[in-house]
Amino acid sequence: MPSSHILSLEVPEVSNCEIFTVRDTSQYAENLAVDCAELLITVPGFNAPVLKEVTKGFDLNLNGCALGTQTTQCGTKRTGIPDGVYVIKYQVSPSSEAFIEYNHLRVCELMTKYYNTLCAMDVTACQPIGDKEAAIKEMSFIRTLIDAAVAKVEYCHRPDDGMEIYNYAKKRLNKIACVYDECADGQSTKY
Repeated sequence: MPSSHILSLEVPEVSNCEIFTVRDTSQYAENLAVDCAELLITVPGFNAPVLKEVTKGFDLNLNGCALGTQTTQCGTKRTGIPDGVYVIKYQVSPSSEAFIEYNHLRVCELMTKYYNTLCAMDVTACQPIGDKEAAIKEMSFIRTLIDAAVAKVEYCHRPDDGMEIYNYAKKRLNKIACVYDECADGQSTKY
């Protein structure tokens, strides 16, 4: 066992865009207490973090009401939690020494649209030709852009660059989704 706490979190990608999951994956020193454990989550578009008091080993599934993105009908309805850069800090006492902070790029809404577009494309187990081949190559490139956006935020620690790539991927995905699904304005176009 470690002689000091080694704090660690996991923020898994989820397919339910109404849930935000955070798990404690820390290693705790046996000879040290785990006091005043707090999880602070700053949601995109908000300036102040939401504070959650937690206990070691926590596994939280938070909804919009818990994160402050939903303020009405909390007991009867759930709304989607937005994509974007979340700043997540976990600290235990003394918090000036025992803390960890992550930037996490949530891409749930974008990935849902990505997968729905793939379903609408009706990809089959044969080599595509023509327009469908070009569309599949475009979808592959879009997926690479999404992965690059996540990497920029979470591994390169460049959230602004990550969001720029995210927005570019979203724009390209909207264009191709418009071909296989209805466009936002009700019009359909050719890719």
